[in-house]
Amino acid sequence: MQINKYIDHTLLKQDSSREQIDQLLAEAKAYDFASVCVNPTWVAHCAQVLSDSDVKVCTVVGFPLGATLPSVKAFETVQSIEAGADEIDMVINIGALKSGNDDLVEEDIRAVVEASGDKLVKVIIETCLLTEEEKVRACQLAVKAGADFVKTSTGFSTNGATVADVTLMRETVGPDVGVKAAGGARSLEDAQAFIQAGATRIGTSSGVAIMKGQVVSGGY
Repeated sequence: MQINKYIDHTLLKQDSSREQIDQLLAEAKAYDFASVCVNPTWVAHCAQVLSDSDVKVCTVVGFPLGATLPSVKAFETVQSIEAGADEIDMVINIGALKSGNDDLVEEDIRAVVEASGDKLVKVIIETCLLTEEEKVRACQLAVKAGADFVKTSTGFSTNGATVADVTLMRETVGPDVGVKAAGGARSLEDAQAFIQAGATRIGTSSGVAIMKGQVVSGGY
């Protein structure tokens, strides 16, 4: 198992500096991670630095609350791709889902999928805020709207990924849609447990520690 190619090496803190982003990029190159996951303001810089590698640039849309309009998320998607993003991790309209407004949730996801063209779209459902039934519904709506992945968490709410949630999401979306476990992978054992449960990507700021077999306390 090439664990490095499961990892989206992540730095989404609002106070992230250029120096910290450059360290993230250097680590991503050194370990040949699947991608770096950064806020949109860093996409162009990351795309330039990573142009001589196969590490992808992943960015976030409607992040972290998911409460912006579908048109705004679509615009953000287009802008990010023009800047060099390869993958889009969008946050669903969680309030709409919890209100039973599934049409708006689907419209919201579809707006990003259509704006993304051939780029990969991962749909963050924020599992820690949802009931089991809502998690299933969110995954079903993501698949219906044409998303490539469902993703557990932003890392900015009350909790990150759990093995139980990854298992439920994999059971819901079937074998052909990706599942990203985000937040909660702080050791190689954590990452392997998520993969065993059905994850095909791991979103973590602990990628280097995972590769070194270390355990990190706290963090994304």
